[in-house]
Amino acid sequence: MPPSKPLRTSDLARAVGIHPNTVRRYVDWGLLPPVERSPSGYRLFTPQHLNCLRLARLIYAAEYPGRALRESSNAVIQQAVMGDWPGALEKARAYLSAIQLELESASQAAALLEHWAQTTKPDDHEMPLSIGAVSKRLSVSLDIIRNWERNGLITVPRNPHNDYRLFGKKEIERLQIIRMLAQAGYSHMAILRMFIELDGGSRRDLKSALDTPRPGEDIFSAADHWLTTLHAQEALAQQVIQFVTALLV
Repeated sequence: MPPSKPLRTSDLARAVGIHPNTVRRYVDWGLLPPVERSPSGYRLFTPQHLNCLRLARLIYAAEYPGRALRESSNAVIQQAVMGDWPGALEKARAYLSAIQLELESASQAAALLEHWAQTTKPDDHEMPLSIGAVSKRLSVSLDIIRNWERNGLITVPRNPHNDYRLFGKKEIERLQIIRMLAQAGYSHMAILRMFIELDGGSRRDLKSALDTPRPGEDIFSAADHWLTTLHAQEALAQQVIQFVTALLV
């Protein structure tokens, strides 16, 4: 079979519906294999370049999911750029597994939150703790606790004599919930949104409050609606696996 005719920059751009300059940027960013040039200086692309471009466009069409998941998806592209499509399929499956682990963690955290909200009891008569003691108990730095307070996630009563913070059972439990949700990937905005509902008397559907921006609220990161982001990433990873698998058939 004779070799296929080289593709031009405009051919690739037309095939995926982007500007030719975007194709050139993808080459510069290493998202496509190195490109040979004709004697007159024109780039000479191949079907391999087109497949890599389609893969990159598929992956980058979704919202930025955070550094860890982006690195996992980039690993798929890099295997493809090297021409290792079986390796790309392996990385795509690892990408899907990473998303599903994040989704499991986020879902479990939301379920524990709702259970806590339904079962938490009024404060008992334990002696309140200082911020230093709470920091050690929860393995959370003083700066992080103060940052949570500054961002409105928690209000801590003060000793009227020396203005020291007094962390009772209620405050400590709230800090534990904040820590759990933050570790599961939820943003401060999402956690604050949930606490507004909780402090307003709502004890149900807090999972939805974590994931649903309020009217007029700007979304600054994927973690502001983390469950929605993860479900979208899961669907995307499955599409990537289908795309790569089709090339290997």
